[in-house]
Amino acid sequence: MTRLPSNPAETVVELTGITKRYPGTLANDAVDLTLRSGEIHALMGENGAGKSTLMSVLYGEVRPDEGTIRIDGREVRFSGPSDAIGAGLGMVHQSFRLFDSLTVAENVVFHAEPGRRGLLDRAAARRRVAELAEEHGLPVDPDARTGTLPVGVRQRVEILRLLHRGARVLILDEPTAVLTPDEARRLFTVLKSLAAQGRSVVLVTHKLHEVLEGTDRVTVLRDGRVTARLRTRDTTAGELAEAMTGRRVDLDRPHPPGTPGREVLTVTGVRGVDLTVRAGEIVGVAGVAGNGQSELVEALAGLRPVEAGRVELAGHDITHASPVRRREAGLAYVPEDRAAVGTAPTASVADNLAMGHHRRLATRRGLLRPAVLRAHARTLIDRFGIKTPSPATPAGALSGGNLQKLLVGRELAHEAPLLLVEQPTRGVDIGAVRHIHDQLIAYRDAGHAVLLVSAELSEIRALSDRVLVMYEGRISASYTRDEADEHSLGLALAGAEARPA
Repeated sequence: MTRLPSNPAETVVELTGITKRYPGTLANDAVDLTLRSGEIHALMGENGAGKSTLMSVLYGEVRPDEGTIRIDGREVRFSGPSDAIGAGLGMVHQSFRLFDSLTVAENVVFHAEPGRRGLLDRAAARRRVAELAEEHGLPVDPDARTGTLPVGVRQRVEILRLLHRGARVLILDEPTAVLTPDEARRLFTVLKSLAAQGRSVVLVTHKLHEVLEGTDRVTVLRDGRVTARLRTRDTTAGELAEAMTGRRVDLDRPHPPGTPGREVLTVTGVRGVDLTVRAGEIVGVAGVAGNGQSELVEALAGLRPVEAGRVELAGHDITHASPVRRREAGLAYVPEDRAAVGTAPTASVADNLAMGHHRRLATRRGLLRPAVLRAHARTLIDRFGIKTPSPATPAGALSGGNLQKLLVGRELAHEAPLLLVEQPTRGVDIGAVRHIHDQLIAYRDAGHAVLLVSAELSEIRALSDRVLVMYEGRISASYTRDEADEHSLGLALAGAEARPA
């Protein structure tokens, strides 16, 4: 891999020898990283490679065991994010940290409020937000309640808040995970404009095309160590994937179409939606977050009451059945929120992998058998490549991507007739994406039905035999596998194209 010399005159942030250990894990192993003025710098790596830990060190959320941080050539020691903010750093996390009940203006100026006679000067706050929005091409309504805004606008609020605080370095963690292709393009236009003004951006992402199209340099981590420092213009998707995984990854391998059979899921008039999913097919549901797809899946999973309509699973009416009854009828479910809904963070990896299986793994007297739980866990850990010190490790100690592997692996192991899966590869590295995709295709080819909800158009197009688009709570368009090109889907996601089934 090409090693790049740094120019000290241009260096804004310099991390040297950053090492961070956790029990059983060396998260960062003597990592060096330099960030220059006016650049967009990608930080890539598989789940558990140490990206989040490194950015947490830089942002003052985690103290390193060894190593130094220099800002503008001066060594600093951050005791918390407030110190990092004071040094000109800002971070947009995957889970936005906004107050839904406050206005856009109130969120943007929070902890840096313009005052008048000891009180918040609301007029000044609105003016400040309007000025920042105009200057940086981030249109927002200063008076809008943040909780009512689409996710793309909420992200703009987060960025405006950093700019209001004077951030010269912006750290963005998976920023396009919930954006439409058009919103993602607009975001990169903004980021490039900020870089042109001399600000620096660290982009933590798994999306190879974003790195190749929108960044200047790339640092790749694997197992806590730097494996590559590359100029973006000098590298390829294959080279980046190999640097992350340590092996060649076939990025363009096509999946053959499925062979649909009998109807497994039939939905009629539920939240205004009609759809069917057959054995041996994957039906993809595309839509920008907030357009009703999550609510629909929750209703199908039994987590939200069905007020009207009918749901049939393999010919059985489960419209008002409990989640337990739905599982017994043949439903497996991978929810979007892996931490709050899909897993129990304080329970062990082994216990989490047994959830939903526990009756089968228990004795006749209803007692769980620890040895059986451990053996079951080891099987799934190996099958899905879950990185964990041991089956006894609390699930909450896993990286987000490994927690996702745990959840997907547990549900696929059910061999249920129907799988409802939301965002199966969100926050998952390129190697694991390929593995999960292969597992979903194998699940389909074994005769199961899959209803897939994903914000990733590439994922929808790669896996789906049919594609449905949800817009404002309804199925607005339906495509065959061959019709579902990126242009048509992008128009439908924005409400500009309607093709009812």
